[in-house]
Amino acid sequence: MHVVVIGAGIVGAATALELLKDGHEVTIVEPEQPGGRHAASYGNSGWLSPASIIPMSMPGLWRKVPGYLADPSGPLTIRWRHLARLAPWLLRFMLAGSTAAKVERTARILASLLHDAPARHEALAEKIGRPDLIRRKGLLYVYPDRAAFGAEAFAWRLRHENGISYRELSSAELHALEPNLALRYSFAAFVEDGGHCPDPGGYVAAIVDHAVDLGAQRINAKATGFNLAGNRLSGVRTEASIVACDKAVIAAGIHSKKLAALAGDTIPIQSERGYHVVIPHDLARGEMPIMPSDGRMGNNPTLAGLRIAGQVELASVEARPNWSRADILLKHARRTYPALSGISEDRTIDRWMGHRPSTPDGLPVIGFSKSSEDIVHAFGHGHVGLAAGPVSGALVAGLIAGRQCAIDLSALSAARFR
Repeated sequence: MHVVVIGAGIVGAATALELLKDGHEVTIVEPEQPGGRHAASYGNSGWLSPASIIPMSMPGLWRKVPGYLADPSGPLTIRWRHLARLAPWLLRFMLAGSTAAKVERTARILASLLHDAPARHEALAEKIGRPDLIRRKGLLYVYPDRAAFGAEAFAWRLRHENGISYRELSSAELHALEPNLALRYSFAAFVEDGGHCPDPGGYVAAIVDHAVDLGAQRINAKATGFNLAGNRLSGVRTEASIVACDKAVIAAGIHSKKLAALAGDTIPIQSERGYHVVIPHDLARGEMPIMPSDGRMGNNPTLAGLRIAGQVELASVEARPNWSRADILLKHARRTYPALSGISEDRTIDRWMGHRPSTPDGLPVIGFSKSSEDIVHAFGHGHVGLAAGPVSGALVAGLIAGRQCAIDLSALSAARFR
């Protein structure tokens, strides 16, 4: 069949490769350069963690919302001017994590997607001839002390129950692995199966290039709709032309919401706006990917420098970046790495903001559209887009081929929002 993949982020790129493997003709529709600065796939932390199964929404979250509105420096902030627009999503978001049972269910589903994420990426990087872009050194979740680790007992219990192994490290063991870390961190959970990508944007671009080498076509245009006769798809409309096809995959990240609506599904998706700073190698060194408990950011050694990524800002997609959020990350970096204590906020430090496409229940949307089984959704991955890219591509290809799936996709269907 001829399948159009709308979007060339990590999910769209991985999907295109899986469809080519099944023998389909593939056209990738993307208005921007794959892996470019516009994309969440470019700016994420680069973590590939099977432990990323804990949703943002947890029991008691509603009590914290006034604080999020008032505190512009917290790890999650809400721009109060956008509150009315965000309110329906926020209500669903709080309800999704309102009980321990709901959080446990979400964790189980995410674990089914992420348990082998580093291995899938390692195989994908080998396949495209770029094994250097996936590293398997493990991931460090670091804490000031064991008591701080104990405060997150619920999250680590869920990880353990879902088969995620980790090793507790003493202060000496921790600092042997990451000698650049401040001494005030004296405890860590070491997820040895974890991995990281030192150049997420370059990685996505390399996947797309490999797909093109295998015969995929690329159209540099924005998808605007679908040609449907009843429930059968005949083409994808773009700003440039109509692309005749048998199937289409919506994998356009935050921009998928409008396309999904045209396919009959109203998806409550919002941008969890994330920021990063990249500190050049001559100013900062990091041996290991780490996540400090007091900053909630993913610190990752990349080809360009030490990337400090994180923060969640809830606001409309159109709102201008609030670069003080990036400055907060830089402040945390100074506390985390003593060598950075004297650096200034100069122009050599790169700042970025992008849009995590997030559903209120913390789960992606993967499955057929309401209007037609010729249109497949593959978006809304929130904080786990990079890690879940390869498995999402395999699931979409399986749906199109009509194969039995090892994962129950009903929990990821758009029907859960109808």
